[in-house]
Amino acid sequence: MGSEQSKVAQLIDAYGLESMGTDLEQAWLGENQERQSLRDLADRFNRALLVAAIRDAGMDVIDGEPANFYRLLTAEDVSAGKRIEARNRLERAGIDVGKLEQEFVTYQAIRYYLTEIRGVRYESEPDTEQVERERGTIDRLRSRVETVVRDTVDRLDSGDKLTVGEYRVFVSIDIRCQDCGTRYSISDLLNRGGCNCQ
Repeated sequence: MGSEQSKVAQLIDAYGLESMGTDLEQAWLGENQERQSLRDLADRFNRALLVAAIRDAGMDVIDGEPANFYRLLTAEDVSAGKRIEARNRLERAGIDVGKLEQEFVTYQAIRYYLTEIRGVRYESEPDTEQVERERGTIDRLRSRVETVVRDTVDRLDSGDKLTVGEYRVFVSIDIRCQDCGTRYSISDLLNRGGCNCQ
């Protein structure tokens, strides 16, 4: 078993998140709540790691702040300045942000943990897996486009070919159905499972 494959179980032990396994299982199966995707569960788990790190460091935070720190560290639409500011504040509190970010898990690690470690089965898992796999491909392409654009702008800015202040790069991919006329972001369309033609 590779370290990535057992990573979730190892982190649950390391951070004392004993109830997290049951929480993830129930959320994936939709028990007593709306079913959550593996990607949502990865975010949920990673937020719990950050909360545990903040707790262990004895950092003084207000309600909602840990979730906001997670957004600042991971969201695509956060400016570099805001991200650095968040990292610095966490580092000053004694949290090794680089180590923590390496510990953040992917949805594949969550899937392995639920199916292979906990033996959970979800009826429509193959369809869900394919959608998540394709979503991952799109996310990687979008991230690559964002990186190329950012590198290009930074290069032109430092070479005095372009003047720009602090900026953010937005890469949106929309789908418009020609039959029903509705338009969705690719993420919304995948979440819905179809357009208004259904």
